[in-house]
Amino acid sequence: MTARLNSDHLSVCRDHHAERQLHLLKEALVADELIPYLGPGLLQLSSAAPPVPDRPAAVAAALNKRATVSSKIRSNMWSVAQFIEQRRHRRTLQAWMAEIFAPSVPPTALHLWLATLPLSLIIDSWYDGTMRAAIAAKGRTDVVEIQGITRANEKAHIWTKTYDLSGRELGPGPVARTVLYAPHGSVRPAANFLVSDSDYVEVLTEIDIQTPIPERVKERRTNRGFFFVGCRFDDQMLRIFARQIMKRSNGPHFAVIDAETMTKNERRFCAECTITLIDLSISEVAAGLVDPT
Repeated sequence: MTARLNSDHLSVCRDHHAERQLHLLKEALVADELIPYLGPGLLQLSSAAPPVPDRPAAVAAALNKRATVSSKIRSNMWSVAQFIEQRRHRRTLQAWMAEIFAPSVPPTALHLWLATLPLSLIIDSWYDGTMRAAIAAKGRTDVVEIQGITRANEKAHIWTKTYDLSGRELGPGPVARTVLYAPHGSVRPAANFLVSDSDYVEVLTEIDIQTPIPERVKERRTNRGFFFVGCRFDDQMLRIFARQIMKRSNGPHFAVIDAETMTKNERRFCAECTITLIDLSISEVAAGLVDPT
């Protein structure tokens, strides 16, 4: 069944309907009609205790082990990173983030399955680089990765850098079958991190007019919808980026989120963006997508 929650008009697919919808989503992914938008929750598929943080609060905790901050901001990744950047310098923050995300995370079956598809666009919204590793493991040579970068280290007026899978930096124009877009950066190949409040100041001033969004992302989202897996929207920063990346895409949009644990802001965001929730666990969704039948 599909339930519509009256308070915020949020659609939720449950029971047999959720399984049927998952089958249709699989067909849409194979047909390159849907864009996977991957979040840190996918790390739970690799291990109950992932080797790298699997949510912003866990990054904040890891940074707190290196520099104690006020209890008022201790659980806020962006504020903790800003504190370190101001007190210990940007180079220290970048080095600590690279250290925190240095352990390699084995790609899951879902990552590896997505890596075999001729998708036009994949969004990876976390820093661990697992999707990149999965694509490289499949021997793909028709993929480029575009990463968001901090402006703190740049003199040029640029928002992103582009790499091939060997880690070589490319110019802005190479044609590729698949674009892997990491809007917040990634630990590999160059430890690019948008993580502190100041990292986002300039981005957020222009993101509404889409300047920081790469042209190839804008082009490839137009006739497609988004499928959010492993993502939560319980912070305004995450909601802003997801909304702007989805902007001017045709939809429909879907997300794997436990409706019972959603915050009021998450529910409002999904309702406003007409994101339908799939009421299955991430492990059930992953198994259903990679199942060859």
